[in-house]
Amino acid sequence: MIPSTIFAALLLAPLAMLQAAEVPKTGKPNILLILADDVGYSDLGCYGGEIATPHLDSLAKGGLQFRQFYNSARCSPTRACILTGLHPHQAGFPNLAGRLVKNSLTIAEVLKPAGYRTLMVGKWHLNESDPPTDRGFDEFYGMLGGFNSCWQEQPFYTRWPKERTKREYAKDQFYSTDAFADYALDFIGPKSRQPWFLYLAFNAAHFPLHAPEVDIAKYQDMYFKKGWDGIREERLARQKKLGLMPAGLALPPRGTTPSNWSNVKTGWADKEIPAWDSLPEDRRHDLARRMAVYAAMIDHMDQAIGRILAHLKSSGQYDNTVIFFLSDNGACAEWDPFGFDNVSGPNNVLHTGADLQKIGGPSSYVSYGSGWASACDTPLRLFKHYGQEGGVRTPFIVHWSAGLKAKGYAPGPGYITDFMPTICELAGATYPKQVGDTAILPQEGMSLRPAMNGQPLPPRRIFMEHEGNRFVRDGDWKLVAISQKPWELYDLATDPTEIHDLAALQAGRVETLAKAWDQWWQRLTPRQPPKPKTKQP
Repeated sequence: MIPSTIFAALLLAPLAMLQAAEVPKTGKPNILLILADDVGYSDLGCYGGEIATPHLDSLAKGGLQFRQFYNSARCSPTRACILTGLHPHQAGFPNLAGRLVKNSLTIAEVLKPAGYRTLMVGKWHLNESDPPTDRGFDEFYGMLGGFNSCWQEQPFYTRWPKERTKREYAKDQFYSTDAFADYALDFIGPKSRQPWFLYLAFNAAHFPLHAPEVDIAKYQDMYFKKGWDGIREERLARQKKLGLMPAGLALPPRGTTPSNWSNVKTGWADKEIPAWDSLPEDRRHDLARRMAVYAAMIDHMDQAIGRILAHLKSSGQYDNTVIFFLSDNGACAEWDPFGFDNVSGPNNVLHTGADLQKIGGPSSYVSYGSGWASACDTPLRLFKHYGQEGGVRTPFIVHWSAGLKAKGYAPGPGYITDFMPTICELAGATYPKQVGDTAILPQEGMSLRPAMNGQPLPPRRIFMEHEGNRFVRDGDWKLVAISQKPWELYDLATDPTEIHDLAALQAGRVETLAKAWDQWWQRLTPRQPPKPKTKQP
């Protein structure tokens, strides 16, 4: 945590020191960074999905859409990476249990000296001992932990500072997505001369799967009739039509659950995802309901985003607000394969009759499993936790009416370390080398402004590691491995679904990229010298 006195000193620093980039003629832009939770690559309409997301689709249509943009495969590591511009291990989050290191800065801490109001609404998940208001945010409403009921405000959701009047929700009227939109509107307020940065981190569509019945009803029958097999086929067809995937790409096999999965003790490792029509009818009804709730969460999130966009337009703030949207990792297959196989678990009881309709309500607490996760990542391989494309490739949209020169698809690829340098450049803010007596870790990403201006990003290698799962991306080549497994090599230009392993045919390339990954890993996690032995008396 950087002391408030340091920020006061920075605020008094010379203007030239605080402005490292040219600010648009329209003045410093507002910045809205929207992060979804566990949303798969193909879930949005603009990425081939059947889920209704008209507001996000409109942002994509009027803005820049990345085919290839990477996260860090898991929620907390990704959030730490986005906010600090460092790799998760540098920032203090090699996994879910961590704490932002003292020699890092958040985007909020960097933007405050540049004159920004800094606001956060939603899911923090970066250690409850370090709330957002201790890391540069002026105001916060949301959840400090990782996942909670969407229907119950207390004790899960909290707010700072106390000067602002708290909203009160009538009994049974609280729903987290709506509350997040409410507070986002409160924090943004009317147009003013002072620019703002809002980090809006929805907990949709992370389990427990919760959504209003009116939204669930739109999807339940469709998912029962089509199942994950039909949905995968239709999504890939739309992706080809949209130009997201090659026209000749074949739909890959449904896949299996990897043998190193965290629930391997339940005995379902390496099981093939079954054909939808092979399942009993009552089980298909159960699974269709789960997916319908998941879709409803995304649908309702889009409605909430629509409310915010409407306010920005009516208050005259829309044109000069830079809007980013992405997901923290790939689709989530956690808890149970296929959504039901762990029959010993209390959350996988077969729901029938009246109990079926309770899924999504306050009394339920379920996930949807790897069958649907595979569909949500269509046509990519694997899901959350893994370095394969289904685990790390995120939908990513950039919109800015007043300053975005490029439209359509971005050349890419990009990585979440790029937010810090991009936002610093947009805001005319300086990322300092030192604050007080603390030397600040240097940024790891690059600015996305060239892509926003219609120019290619400079060549680079992108690295990632989580739980031993790892990859390095070099141009169209990707070296990737599951923990405890050998490296695999893919040419993503011809094989975006990572089906044809070329490691045996490209041994030299494997050696070069593996060595580069080892050097990156050693830089991030240098081995400590052994402690000298103390002589016993």
